[in-house]
Amino acid sequence: MIVAIIDGYTDEPAGLGVPPYIGLYPRYAYGAIKKARKDANVFYLTIDDLRATFEGEQGIRTKNKTPNFPNVKKILEKAEVIVFIGGLHTPGKYLSAVPGSVEEVSKFISQYRAVKILGGPAFMGSAKMGGIKITTKELRFAEEVFDHIVYGDLEAFLFDYFSGRDLDPFRFRDYEELQPYALLGAEVVKQFPGYPEFVLVEIETQRGCPKAMGIGGCSFCTEPVRYKVVENRPQEYVAQEVETFYNMGIRHFRIGRQSCIFSYKARPNGRVPIPKPEEVEKLFKAVRLAAPNVKTLHVDNANPAVIANYPEESRRIAKAIIEYGTPGNVVAFGLETADPKVARINNLNATPEETYEAVKIINEVGGRRGYNGLPWLLPGINIIFGLPGETKRTYELTYEFLKKILDDGLMVRRINIRQVVVFPGTPLWNMRDKVKTEKHKALIEHYRHKIRHEIDLPMLKRVVPVGTILRDVRAEIYDGELTFGRQFGSYPLIVGIPKRVELDKYYDVMIVDHGLRSVTGIPIPIEINRESSKVLKWLPGIGKKTLIKILAKRPFKSEQEFLSLLPENAREMYRGKVKL
Repeated sequence: MIVAIIDGYTDEPAGLGVPPYIGLYPRYAYGAIKKARKDANVFYLTIDDLRATFEGEQGIRTKNKTPNFPNVKKILEKAEVIVFIGGLHTPGKYLSAVPGSVEEVSKFISQYRAVKILGGPAFMGSAKMGGIKITTKELRFAEEVFDHIVYGDLEAFLFDYFSGRDLDPFRFRDYEELQPYALLGAEVVKQFPGYPEFVLVEIETQRGCPKAMGIGGCSFCTEPVRYKVVENRPQEYVAQEVETFYNMGIRHFRIGRQSCIFSYKARPNGRVPIPKPEEVEKLFKAVRLAAPNVKTLHVDNANPAVIANYPEESRRIAKAIIEYGTPGNVVAFGLETADPKVARINNLNATPEETYEAVKIINEVGGRRGYNGLPWLLPGINIIFGLPGETKRTYELTYEFLKKILDDGLMVRRINIRQVVVFPGTPLWNMRDKVKTEKHKALIEHYRHKIRHEIDLPMLKRVVPVGTILRDVRAEIYDGELTFGRQFGSYPLIVGIPKRVELDKYYDVMIVDHGLRSVTGIPIPIEINRESSKVLKWLPGIGKKTLIKILAKRPFKSEQEFLSLLPENAREMYRGKVKL
């Protein structure tokens, strides 16, 4: 039996599956099929494979020089079952992968005779499809093309389907049922583009929203809609899955798939769960024992209200994340707005005061710089524009809040600004006529621009000042004569290199300039006798006159000869970073 899993990539409030991340859905699906049918021959394809095959586009595999499947059409022709996984609920900007929609995949697979199954969050629609328009567009494509639409857990449905059991598209599994699927499904990573070196595996630790169990979820969030209760995955299950991947050569992990890592196994307590630092410590200790020489060990979301209301417990948790993790780590705070009225209407997580206090605490514990050039642990802040109840003052309050963080000398790794998307089943669906994305379009663009220029830029200069060395930046794609790369991690900083360097190699890069959300860097050691003037002109502390002297004096016979041409205040920056 041949089965084709097509990964259209997913991005949700508590989960990411866009390369270099391999998401949970294709792994669990693969494992469930293998558990039910050992004889199944399961092929993992990406939406990029289909684009390359049917439209001749260069896909993620070809960009990364990983062999593409030359027989995609043959696989789809022979497949008895085609499983498509997709859905964007919290879309971002992706460096080298473009997620696919139900509409897009439909035109590729509709002609094949296979039984077609839709899984992942796509059944609720995708942000790029407009959210409110889901019922008339995305859902129509799903119903026309797919024989089965799975509303519960895809892996539970697939196990039942391939085992010949009664089918319930709304069935959910528990963690005991999941574990064999997760361990068997790890094998699919061998078919993932970039395996084994250029893969980041997200590991599930919890699902459902602890805060939602007390007072309900945020108006826009799909997490409590899909998962009605909070489940915490046992530490030993997490460690077993990490060890399985580690033994396959994977070295980059995110202990994620949760709404708040500080609420792992927390005690319910209305709006703000009571954290249990001993449980989080046990989790990360077990993970690190399973993966002793890990290169990346990061986390994802955190509720700032938990950190602010339980500062000592949260400091202990943050210290455990740092002790067992790796630098460059980020905990994303869902503030969404600094307007108390909007927060009440939309039942949001935390107040501005709580979020500010949480930012301070994480800075105190995690603000020192780590060995990869970034601070060990910083907060990120999520902002959503267009929520019901917004006025012009709402945007001013949010800007003032972010400006206070900047003015007070604190650091945030990134500020994520999104326009709200309305999904069926969420509380916001019943308030969709009050959504302000169209009415406030000009305001949204004005304040997005204002935050990017007046807060993001100076903040980035604080987090990675000129002269900072970022270690192990993977060169990922070309854009004209530029190369763009990033480190592995939860929210990696995009680095533009002002020349073409070999892709899929790691470079240590000196930061020489800042954009609004990215930086410019030059690989070190700098080959001072060979480097072009187009690259050398980026070197900080070196003006046009000094650059002319450098070019005229080449080739240098020693580092000191080069340093002697530089202004005194720039010499230390380049000492030990030059190659003749």
